[in-house]
Amino acid sequence: MISNQLLWRLGAFAAMSALITVLFAMQNSAYVSEGNIRALMRHMSVQGLAALGLTFVIVVRHFDLSFPGVASLGAMTLGWLIAIGMPLSVAVAGGLAMGFVFGLVNGIAVARLGLPDIVTTIATGGLAIGFSYFYSNGTSISQNFFMSGLLDLNDRKIIGLDMPFAILIGTALIACVLLHASRFGAGFYATGQNRLSARFAGVPTTALIILAFALCGTLACLSITLLVASSGAANVTAGNQLLMPAFAAVYLGAALFGRPSVGATLSGTLLMSMMLNGFTLLAIPYYYSDAIVSTVLITAIAIFDPRISGALRDLFPARRKSA
Repeated sequence: MISNQLLWRLGAFAAMSALITVLFAMQNSAYVSEGNIRALMRHMSVQGLAALGLTFVIVVRHFDLSFPGVASLGAMTLGWLIAIGMPLSVAVAGGLAMGFVFGLVNGIAVARLGLPDIVTTIATGGLAIGFSYFYSNGTSISQNFFMSGLLDLNDRKIIGLDMPFAILIGTALIACVLLHASRFGAGFYATGQNRLSARFAGVPTTALIILAFALCGTLACLSITLLVASSGAANVTAGNQLLMPAFAAVYLGAALFGRPSVGATLSGTLLMSMMLNGFTLLAIPYYYSDAIVSTVLITAIAIFDPRISGALRDLFPARRKSA
């Protein structure tokens, strides 16, 4: 049975979605057209995959700032393998492998060696960016893209859904089972809430933190694969546009639904994509979009912070009593 609290949260999400839709549709009726909705879903697919991977890291109460750099390395690896004539499956697997390896390194450094997550992931992200220049000295790669079948990842449909959105839904279902319907999922949350207690309870906390970072790196590279498929070229700055929207989506979803989860992240991603799509449709300069995304991120982090949310809970009962 759905609790009243969840109903209120779902209602708040629906109200925010409706408000955003009405505001942008009033400015430009094309916002609710089929073509724009499909473009929005494609955009959501790229951002959603990166945010889903980040969700695992946030659940275990860590940060990963390396995934934009790792995604760029994955994009350049994918492009280089296609350019030298490798089959598409091998090229995609090569790009994903880069994300998995860097995620593994991050996880081992943080969970096993006890290094600080923010500094460590900034360093590994910089290292990944450096490696991404080796393939072409920093120039874009697009050779053999048309014949490789990569562009079909953006153009094909599966059971009526655009391929990128179908990949997002399929990945979200797998992530949902892993995080919410398995012992591993309970272990992720236990590790995030109190790592020491979880370890004494028999939860393999170190392995789960390493797995969380590995999933984050792998999904970041899957995300960038879809972006490369839509743009038709791989470049060393491809991952730069993932960082802020992914963090904003995870924390916005967590603020709306009370904790980070797969459903919360998809909801946050949808809201962020709706806003960014509307800004693009209205030709609003990108720096305004960045400012609004940053504002949403700061607000969501503040609401998700237990000290601030606790203070708000204490504040409203006090007002009711005084009234």
